[in-house]
Amino acid sequence: QVHLVEFGGGLVQAGGSLRLSCEAAGGRFSVATAGWYRQAPGKQRDLVAQITSGGNTNYVDSVKGRFTISRDNAQNTVYLQMNSLKTEETAMYYCNYVVGMDNFWGQGTQEAVSS
Repeated sequence: QVHLVEFGGGLVQAGGSLRLSCEAAGGRFSVATAGWYRQAPGKQRDLVAQITSGGNTNYVDSVKGRFTISRDNAQNTVYLQMNSLKTEETAMYYCNYVVGMDNFWGQGTQEAVSS
């Protein structure tokens, strides 16, 4: 069983930065594809960024150039550096971890961007 715990959410002003981290306990993190999703109130959960076991990254167009996803396999941790944050990016941010057919989610961390 895999347990994911996110850290780093909070309140930030528009234009500011936050760094999220997600630590995985259990499972084979080094071979997993890890990602960050977000869900605003009343909306669906959408992919923000993803990183494969080989380090290839994928971003939703709206965050390209502002967000950076990275991973530290020795620490079983995936990070999301978010810069130039916008008010519309206020959401619950969730860590995701996929190994083969298995899909795991963290409990989420709330981020709020004020104007």
